[in-house]
Amino acid sequence: MALVLGGILWLRLHAFLALIGGALVIAFLTPATSLERYVESELLRKGPTSDFEIRSAQAELAGKTPAKRVVDGFGETCGKVGILIAMASVIGVCLLESGAAQRIVEAILACFGAARAHLAFLFSGFLLAIPVFFDTVFYLLMPIGKAMRRKTGKNYLLYILTIVAGGTMAHSLIPPTPGPMFVANELKVDIGTMMIAGFIVGSVAVAFGYAWAVWRNRHHEIELPEEVEDAAAAAAGPYGATREVLPPVILAFLPVLLPILWLGAGSVLTAQEQSGLWVRLLGDKNLALIAGAAIALVMLGIYGANKREEKRDKIQSALQSGAGIILITAAGGAFGAVLRQTGIGADIAEMLGASTVWLALPVVFLVTTIVRTAQGSATVAMITAAPVAAAFLTQITFHPVYLALAIGCGSKPIPWMNDSGFWIITRMSGMKESETLRFVTPMMSLMGVVGLIATVIGAWLFPMV
Repeated sequence: MALVLGGILWLRLHAFLALIGGALVIAFLTPATSLERYVESELLRKGPTSDFEIRSAQAELAGKTPAKRVVDGFGETCGKVGILIAMASVIGVCLLESGAAQRIVEAILACFGAARAHLAFLFSGFLLAIPVFFDTVFYLLMPIGKAMRRKTGKNYLLYILTIVAGGTMAHSLIPPTPGPMFVANELKVDIGTMMIAGFIVGSVAVAFGYAWAVWRNRHHEIELPEEVEDAAAAAAGPYGATREVLPPVILAFLPVLLPILWLGAGSVLTAQEQSGLWVRLLGDKNLALIAGAAIALVMLGIYGANKREEKRDKIQSALQSGAGIILITAAGGAFGAVLRQTGIGADIAEMLGASTVWLALPVVFLVTTIVRTAQGSATVAMITAAPVAAAFLTQITFHPVYLALAIGCGSKPIPWMNDSGFWIITRMSGMKESETLRFVTPMMSLMGVVGLIATVIGAWLFPMV
């Protein structure tokens, strides 16, 4: 962690370079005895194993160079999450460019009405942040929040905080966003299970965020900046003029809801020990995201306002952005793979002793929070902390999804000046830096703590093992 953070903070390296560099250093410093212990513990954990199988596996791993072990970890992670992240990027841009995201927001606003527009922002932000990055969600909803402030003449702080509260938790708890996707893969958690559990814990944290927003809005008021766009531009959002023809509501929701329902059904059937081709297909996360992306692409082709070449450029741009995330995520997988080979799990368990089981959740929360506060990115914090959390897998007496949730909640504290999201919120809303630190930073930090408390209670009441 010191190597990775040092590379990012002091050397100003890209996260991919810092993670790969840290992985190489760890791989070269890992002694042969640690590799042997790692192989033996992994094989014994899977079931009865002969001495010959153990020695053969040890010899195979020892025969690999440190660089080869890093490459293996990189490739394995890329193979598991590469398609998922790429498809999520496609879904996100298609929702924006086809007008589906606008339709989703309008449908939720119509459902709640102007008097409860803050609830519409809360639900819209939470739903849209599942396939779309938080900053994009904020860019989409904030102009609508400004338009609502002009219409109602009040509650501007409430609109800002509910947009943030809705979008921030889904970003760190519900796949296919890269952070929770990587953590689920690293901790061997089924994606459907991660989606369902993330939705539950995220809802608890969002409920607290909503209560915080209402409370702060009662005692404080923020004026709408004079330099904001005119009402028509604000209502249209940052993606062009309001379209006359938008996708139907059901079609607009489908690219987001289909993967969730698909994988959720697969997880339920697997838990019931069902088998067969359909169960395997429903449990295939790649197919679920590909299906969602296919529907999104069809919707873009029908309702997208741009020319064919422009649509192609938008998709290409989204895939290029996704490729950068895939590189960082795969580098995090390499970092985690060689870190596990050091035998860190046994060392942590020995240090914590009998208290390991229930200290695991607050420890991984704290580790993630430290990394997040130090370098600003929630996704990088989750990727860095996940290998440490994996060290507890053999000691815990509850489902590993709770470790994944603790990491996601730990990526919320403490947003400040080194976080790009902090500046997006500040600049787009027109708040002063001091106001963002006063209203937004405590809310996001406390939402993470509330999420951790919900996670601990869930692990205690429903261990799922």
